[in-house]
Order: sequence, then structure tokens, then C-alpha cells
Amino acid sequence: MTISIEQPQIEVEVEDKKVPRELVLDGGFMVPETNSFGHTFRDYDVESERKKAVEEFYRTNHIHQTYDFVTRMREEYGKLDRVEMSIWECIELLNEFIDDSDPDLDEPQIEHLLQTAEAIRKDYPDEDWLHLTGLIHDLGKVLLHQNFGQLPQWAVVGDTFPVGCAFDECNVHHKYFKENPDHSNPKYNTKLGAYSEGCGLDNVLMSWGHDDYMYLVAKENKTTLPSAALFIIRYHSFYPLHKHGAYQYLMNDEDKENLKWLHIFNKYDLYSKSKVRIDVEKVKPYYLSLIEKYFPVKLRW
Repeated sequence: MTISIEQPQIEVEVEDKKVPRELVLDGGFMVPETNSFGHTFRDYDVESERKKAVEEFYRTNHIHQTYDFVTRMREEYGKLDRVEMSIWECIELLNEFIDDSDPDLDEPQIEHLLQTAEAIRKDYPDEDWLHLTGLIHDLGKVLLHQNFGQLPQWAVVGDTFPVGCAFDECNVHHKYFKENPDHSNPKYNTKLGAYSEGCGLDNVLMSWGHDDYMYLVAKENKTTLPSAALFIIRYHSFYPLHKHGAYQYLMNDEDKENLKWLHIFNKYDLYSKSKVRIDVEKVKPYYLSLIEKYFPVKLRW
């Protein structure tokens, strides 16, 4: 099933007059003008029923995401010794959760996964690895489930950022980093901190959450997805980089190549969020075939 989205109009200034025109992205995907609440996407200041909860989420997230915390989480969850489960079983678990950090949508996560995947599939029919990446990119949110430690939302969702170096001001609700212990630690509060210029993002610790966890799950379970898919999974919430261009001094050449795919993916991840429902049973066989192609039957989580 494909997603039908009304053709949006945006306004541009031409000789002091506002002229509507279409905004078309790669592949012909049409960007909706507003999110499911009727506001512009990723507007963290607009008054809405989600604003207070989202801001409180980021306050807690920014205080507690430290270099030491991330190191502990990666060591603990990198063992992948909690459960064995198929990709689709994991998808079904996400029906229980709504992302507290998201100002654009309050639907169960499976809806967002399928919206993203189907929008990509429509515009990039030959890139089946990208379809599957769209389906699984948020599966790390199972960290919210009791079988995975039932971590608080601030340790699972939200925009991600490097820890171990200065927090860039483009991070959403940046002011709350002042209460983070690393903010005043001379080991971590300079531009490079614990890293070196051009070291490559593989050598950088990112704030802990579903992105990094699903990256570890896919990599350690020997997925045959290409490196661009793993890059998308690990950095799709890294908005400071792919939206604002921050932290580029940490990237190497491979990162720069993979970032091109992330920019394509992000359009579908962000702008496919809507109240449009997907017929799960209709599309399920196709995605099961992709899972079989790129993953073992059962994964260690």
C-alpha cells in the first residue's frame, strides 16, 4: 500500500510578493506542510499538547547523557544476551509505545515504521535495502520494553549527539546541557574533547538510545545490509549533523559518502509522519522477504 499525501504548497518571496510553489524532494516525495497536529515539523517552541512533555524529556536527557553513562550502556547492551527474537516479533512489540520526544506524532511506532518504509519503497523501488532500513531504523526503541530493561525514554529516544566533546549550540534545548557533568569537565568540554579531527564517527560515542542499540544489534548479528544502512540506523536521530551541519570535523571520507544516503532517508523518516494508516497484512510478506534476505532468522538482542 502506498501513502497518499496531499500536494503541499509553500510560499517564497518574489519581488515582495508571496508566490506559492511546490516543494519536491528526491524521488518525487511531496513534503507535507504540517505535522499531524497542524504545526510545522520539529517546531519545539510552538504551543501544542506535546510541547511541555517534549521539553521536559530533553531537560532530563541532556542532564544524564554523559560519556560515562554511554560507556556503561554500550558495555551492558553490547553483550546482546537478553533475548532471541525475529525482526518482525520486535516490530510487533513497538505497538505498545509512543515516543515522548516527538513533537510531530503520537501514533504507535509500528505506524511510523511502515509509513517511512512504504514512502521510500514508492520512490526508490530498486533499493530494497533502503526499504528495510526504513522499516527497522527505530526498532531499538524496544529498550522501553521490560524484556530489554525498561529504560526511561530519555535513554532511548530523542535527538542524538556526541558525548565526550563540547555540546554544540544547535542541539535542541541546548540550555539544559549546563547541568550535565561533562559540561564543566575539561576532558570533554572542548571542541574535540576525547577525539581527534577526522577520526571518523565510528570512533565517537553518541548519546545512548535506540539508534546506537539497533546499530549494535544489526552489526553484531552479521547483517548483510550495506554500510550506508548501518550509518542511517546509527545516525538518523543525529539532527545536529544532518540538519545543521555540526560536528563535521569528526567525520572521515566514508562518513561523508554515507551522509548522502542519510539525507535522502531523513526526508522520509521525518515527513512521512501522518495519520495515514498502512495495511499491515498487505505489506507484511514483502518485508518478511527482505528480512530473510538481509538478516538471520533469529537475532540476539
